[in-house]
Formats: sequence, structure tokens, C-alpha cells
Amino acid sequence: MKESSELVTPGDLRYTRDHEWARVEGDVIRIGVTDYAQDQLGDIVFVEVPKMGRKYAKGEECGALESVKAVAEVFMPVGGEIIAVNSALEGSPGLVNSAPYTDGWIAEVKPEDLSEMEGLMTPDAYLEMLRGLKE
Repeated sequence: MKESSELVTPGDLRYTRDHEWARVEGDVIRIGVTDYAQDQLGDIVFVEVPKMGRKYAKGEECGALESVKAVAEVFMPVGGEIIAVNSALEGSPGLVNSAPYTDGWIAEVKPEDLSEMEGLMTPDAYLEMLRGLKE
């Protein structure tokens, strides 16, 4: 397991208490799971991505990650419609482990209310929460 000082938390992202990240890219939000989440799960062997075209509410379960250790649900950081999924994860679920913020993204969302991003944690707030978990 990584120490909190070793975890990558890009500054252009916002984070949830359930360890998802969200990045605004124009009028779309790309989502995935954090470096901490993939590190805790270990080797990811299967990714269940959200359903294309379906609308999910903020906080709603939209997929799952299966690792050699456990299965973890993925929750929507913001509400909206899934407009793209990362099809590369079907054949290479380990991308979530090797590149959680780039090649290992899970889906793209057309948000219903972009202001929901303001309720997500900054990188500093997320790291502070993680430090609390380790104490």
C-alpha cells in the first residue's frame, strides 16, 4: 500500500468521499477512480462501466471494479447522462491500476448541473481526508 505522500492527486480534478474523481473537459465531465482506490483494491481484473445513454443521479452506483481482493462499486460524482465509456477497459482493466487519471478513466458524463462539481473535494481536502483514514 502507498503512503499518503506517494499518492497522486492531480490539481485539475475534484474528488468524492467514495474515491472517484471528476475532471471538467469543456461541457463534459470525465470520471474515474483515484490512485488511492486502485491501490487499495490491488490488481483490477474486471471493470463494469456505466450504461451508455443512461442518466444517473449524483451518488448513484453506476459500475464496479473487480480485483483479485474485492469488488468495489463506482458511484457518480455528478448527475448526468453517460455519453462515452472507456472501451479499452474491457480488454485491459489494469489500465485503472497503471494510469487511473489518464488511460484508466471510466466514463464521460453530460452533467445536468455543472455546479455539483463545487460540492466535490479539492486535491488538498481529499488528501486531508485520506490522512484521517490512515490514523
